[in-house]
Amino acid sequence: MKSILVIEDEQSIAELERDYLEISGFRVDIAANGEQGLQMGLHGEYDLIILDLMLPKINGFELCRQIREKRDIPILMVTAKKEDIDIIRGLGLGADDYITKPFSPGALVARVKAHLARYERLVGSKLPSTELRIRGLSIDTATRMVFVHDQEVVLTTKEFDLLVFLASNPNRVFSKDQLFERLWGMDSLGDTSTVTVHIRKLREKIEMNPDNSQFIETIWGAGYRFRA
Repeated sequence: MKSILVIEDEQSIAELERDYLEISGFRVDIAANGEQGLQMGLHGEYDLIILDLMLPKINGFELCRQIREKRDIPILMVTAKKEDIDIIRGLGLGADDYITKPFSPGALVARVKAHLARYERLVGSKLPSTELRIRGLSIDTATRMVFVHDQEVVLTTKEFDLLVFLASNPNRVFSKDQLFERLWGMDSLGDTSTVTVHIRKLREKIEMNPDNSQFIETIWGAGYRFRA
């Protein structure tokens, strides 16, 4: 049975999430504030964390940062804010995806299942040591390490997956919908602007000049491609 940690200070929402997840076969624990959530997130055995951003004691952004430093499991942000800056900040700190309030419990459960399935495929695959080298960019798919001109850059799980996928399919244009479906394992369950945010964060880390991309090109009206 997969274990989910819900970090949510609104009791009614936390209990609703727990009920729907338990009906779907998950074991669920609830943390009512950031301090409790941090301890449970770092020391408990969980397969995925659902993290509200507006929390007492320790906010969700700081919580996400500290958990991501120690744990490599899916983190799904729940936010009442729709501003790009909050979404970018959360994803930049290591969250895998986000869902905005209000949301249907069914959509939340579907999102949880999709991320767990994606994570299992990722950690279950036995990839040989493969290194991709493109104009000063080095990607090791076995160690999941990335170097730009021999300087290591740290990517989140989704950022790395996105980079490997694009670099493994050079010069091919992928739309946001195609990337969302392939890398998040979902079709219409989420917001494809997640892709835009991850592309932006990825460029900030691997490009010498993010405004003049040498690796990931935007093809206006079509999508993105990796320049071979």
